Amino acid sequence: MSNRLKSTAALAAVLISIVAGSASAETARIFWKDLRPATQPAAESVGLPMIAAKMPDRGETLSLNLQDKTVQLAGYALPVDREGDLVYQFLLVPWTGACSHMPTPPPNQIVLVTPAHPYRMSAAYQPVSVTGALKPGMEKSQLFILDGASVIQSGYAVRKAAVVDVDVVPDTITQPANSPWRFLNKKKN
Repeated sequence: MSNRLKSTAALAAVLISIVAGSASAETARIFWKDLRPATQPAAESVGLPMIAAKMPDRGETLSLNLQDKTVQLAGYALPVDREGDLVYQFLLVPWTGACSHMPTPPPNQIVLVTPAHPYRMSAAYQPVSVTGALKPGMEKSQLFILDGASVIQSGYAVRKAAVVDVDVVPDTITQPANSPWRFLNKKKN
């Protein structure tokens, strides 16, 4: 093999590794704490279930440093627009039971997700990971639950999202023992 061919092959290998590295660097894995200002206490600090009511800004202060960045966030899917088991839009929330028979998390802890393709969901509060461009901005969605409709305000949206099932949400908040939704807590052996 000539030196010129070796140099070309080495350069190609370097370029491939740079492109592959930049593709993974473009998607930032974030956690729920990244969606609220550092000065805002975590949900567990203010106590479930009256989270938003105890915040001076009602949780409407958004983190703008992630605007339009491609992020990956795990949470629990709560369908907003569905037909059978196909979901066209859902709310991503940080814990099970949120928005349904429990007070709603603050807007900066709710993401309105529109999957790139209809997502097949087997149950409400299914743990999923969402990847896409994060758009801060208040948006209202009508959620139909067992005892009627509720309007939920989300602080972020991800459109054309890639959605995959996950076994565990890394930064989930475990429901207190008196929560009617504690049976939804995912435990792995």
